Amino acid sequence: MNNDKEKFITFTEREGFNKDQTLKSRLYQYPFYGYSLLELCCYHGAVDCFKLLRTKFNSEITDTCLELSFLGGNPEIMSECLKYKKPNCKCMRNAIISHNIDFVTFLMNEYNMKIDLEYCGKYKNLESFLVYFDQTNDINKCFVYSPILNISSLLEYFLSHGANINRKDNFRRTALHYAVEYKSKETAELLISHGANINEKDNNGKTALHYAVEYKSKETAELLISHGANINEKDEDGRTSLYNAAKYNGKETAELLISHGANINEKNKYGKTALHIAAENNIKETAELLISHGANINEKDNNGKTALHYAVEYKSKETAELLISHGANINEKDNNGKTALHYAVEYKSKETAELLISHGANINEKDEDGCTPLHIAAIENSKETAEVLISHGANINEKNKYGKTALHIAAENNIKETAELLISHGANINEKDEDGRTSLYNAAKYNGKETAELLISHGANINEKDNNGKTALHYAAWYHRKEIAEVLISHGANINEKNKYGKTALHIAAENNIKETAELLISHGANINEKDEDGRTSLYNAAKYNGKETAEVLISHGANINEKDNNGKTALHYAAWYHRKEIAEVLISHGANINEKDNNGKTALHIAKSYKIKKQPNFLFHMVPFVNDFTG
Repeated sequence: MNNDKEKFITFTEREGFNKDQTLKSRLYQYPFYGYSLLELCCYHGAVDCFKLLRTKFNSEITDTCLELSFLGGNPEIMSECLKYKKPNCKCMRNAIISHNIDFVTFLMNEYNMKIDLEYCGKYKNLESFLVYFDQTNDINKCFVYSPILNISSLLEYFLSHGANINRKDNFRRTALHYAVEYKSKETAELLISHGANINEKDNNGKTALHYAVEYKSKETAELLISHGANINEKDEDGRTSLYNAAKYNGKETAELLISHGANINEKNKYGKTALHIAAENNIKETAELLISHGANINEKDNNGKTALHYAVEYKSKETAELLISHGANINEKDNNGKTALHYAVEYKSKETAELLISHGANINEKDEDGCTPLHIAAIENSKETAEVLISHGANINEKNKYGKTALHIAAENNIKETAELLISHGANINEKDEDGRTSLYNAAKYNGKETAELLISHGANINEKDNNGKTALHYAAWYHRKEIAEVLISHGANINEKNKYGKTALHIAAENNIKETAELLISHGANINEKDEDGRTSLYNAAKYNGKETAEVLISHGANINEKDNNGKTALHYAAWYHRKEIAEVLISHGANINEKDNNGKTALHIAKSYKIKKQPNFLFHMVPFVNDFTG
């Protein structure tokens, strides 16, 4: 952005121009969030374009505008932003980055903001660093951050004036930590020669050696080790320097550490060794190095995972091949009973799955839930890996501990393609799980219309019952699956089929106040006055569960309002019992007998009054006057 106002005006006059558009680019700080046009003007110091956006489009000044103005360096933009926003620490950091001492001192003097010494070092702003020292005379703090500037004379000056060699900052880092982090070997040597504690830890439990390895500074690592650095020291997560070498692909530093006695099989607090990490990050060379020096290939972490589990999980095929070639147990299970093949399928890594199978992976091995890799393929919609498994002899009808086959799972997730594949290779469509449910039940329950149609076209028994006597149509009614219900009915589902409690799908629809499904069932011949084992019709369910709309549908299609159940109660009794005032109004308005008595001689009004005394005074306050209107 070159502050070319005329070109910018032309840009804003284009069709579809959006004043609130944002730009994401790695050319700018924090590219993830994106920057508005006004913020970019601040960054580039484009004052004329900035003014245009403010006057013509009333673009909002944000905190980011002010922050970026200290990088853009235009005083006019900065002044305008300061009218609306208060400076924060990012403003000071940007002032330091821009090497504008006037901005730095302005923020110090006008807003009492502190200079960030680490940023001074990081961006080699010695002038701002010295301004801080001049203003505060804080020798120890300046000393801690001075190694970042890599100026030996400055460091020696602070030491000669009494700086504490092991002084720590707010992160508990010493000058040696910073010297190592910023790869200043000469400064590190100077600090060590003055007695710096090599094994001092920061807030995260890291020593200088941890940092040397993390930033791949082999020479500095050698220096630290030669002066007594503890190679096997752990940080707060239990990570040694060798662990870091594996994590950050530092083969050379790993070799150095091993040559000085690093414990290759040392674990962090999660039970991971350096080999686990090398496998996780697909760092084959480091993994080879660790194995050649005795790393335990089958060592497990706290989750029971071996390096092979991680190599497969993170799709590190090359490292997986290496581990297998050195004797990794392919069928080793983690704490959840999963083998590497389970992971290959879960993460849809077809090539790795083929690799494992070619080396003897048990295709039908089960995890703690009884799921085979084929079950996992169905769960994850991984058709390609399912094909690989089937081609190598996977048992298609194998059940997990809940009695579900892969086809049950595919139907549950409405994965039609995988279901087709399984069926084409002999999956038993009418196989039942431990609850007596077939795959069609799952399709009905989870709204898998396409899969339901597929199953039916291949012979699924539509009227099959589960252990509770429910058909797929019962499930479609229970879970509000009208489209599934239509499919089932169109293929011959028995609308009046009862479950073991004597309830039809219409009972279920009424119980859940699913008006549309109730209408569908009625339109296809559902018996409105069919009774369950307690002698209750669908209207009872509507009254009990407050299904006003469904009650109206049932009544409009001939529901017997005064029908009695086995206890002699009518729907009005239930409306009174469950304090459903609106339902009671509907029933009475359609001729419900208010004086009808149950087997105990009680009318709906008796029940309503008993609620006034015992449970629901608020209900009776509304209910009794209403009933009295109809009883005179």
